[in-house]
Amino acid sequence: MLILLAGIFGIHIIGIIILLVATIDNVWWMTDEISTDVWARWIQTQGVWNLTDLPTGSHYPQDYLQAVQASSVLACIFSILGIFVFVAQLFTLEKGQRFTISGAFQLLACLCIMIAAAIYTDRFHLDEKNGWYGHCFILAWIAFSLTFISSIIYFVLRKKTA
Repeated sequence: MLILLAGIFGIHIIGIIILLVATIDNVWWMTDEISTDVWARWIQTQGVWNLTDLPTGSHYPQDYLQAVQASSVLACIFSILGIFVFVAQLFTLEKGQRFTISGAFQLLACLCIMIAAAIYTDRFHLDEKNGWYGHCFILAWIAFSLTFISSIIYFVLRKKTA
């Protein structure tokens, strides 16, 4: 049972790290000269990368951008809260009870990062043919699957004596 709990804890920590990298790093969309994330845009001019603000207008609708930013941050917060609740539940739950609250936080994190990635997919870079999604966008979808799996594990897991 101890190995199972350590494995679940490890999956949860990996999910948090991936969520943080996907939210903070600057590679959601790339071209040869541009690297864009949900916070800013890096433009390469004469071999030097320069930080600029995201463009405004029809290519970057501000309400959708703010929804992606908020959902990404909320996913990180919910997942971090979930790990603290999991550790607290290890010591407070009685034998035979489920880790439901930890599972609920992970499910909320899962839904938030799914919303962020889905909005980004649907509303940004639709008419750009020369670019590709960067590793942070892919990490967001990987974090979605990890948080979903860990939420299901938390809902199923019962506290047993070792």
